Amino acid sequence: MPLSDTAIRSARPGGKPVKRSDGDGLDLLLMPSGSRLWRLKYRFAVKEKLLALGTYPTVTLKDARDRREEARKKLAAGYDPGEARKAQKRAEKDQATNSFEVVSREWFQLTKGKWEAEYAKLIMHRLERDVFPPSPNARSMRLPQSNYGLH
Repeated sequence: MPLSDTAIRSARPGGKPVKRSDGDGLDLLLMPSGSRLWRLKYRFAVKEKLLALGTYPTVTLKDARDRREEARKKLAAGYDPGEARKAQKRAEKDQATNSFEVVSREWFQLTKGKWEAEYAKLIMHRLERDVFPPSPNARSMRLPQSNYGLH
């Protein structure tokens, strides 16, 4: 029998993890701590696998069902949804470590010892002001007055 939002909210955890099934491999795992975790059980290449879909209520029942359908579409197309997620995470991590800002900051750390301190400050200031994307918590940076005309 499919789950309902009311049944999920009213379910109480016990001493051990308890599974509540929604059908087609989608389960809600009630942990003794009270957390509720969405899991998708599926088979790929004769192996049984488990895919975490998120926590309730962050991932609603509708969202969990949508994610289940996306995973089933990948399975039907011949892809392992768990491996697809791992590949996406690897790509995001690789992108973050090879971004222009990261490489520029590494370069700056390697070469700043060859410059005077004031010049190194100027280079980093210009990179942060003109080249790097603004960070969400960026404050206006005020450099001390120098011979380089920055105020």
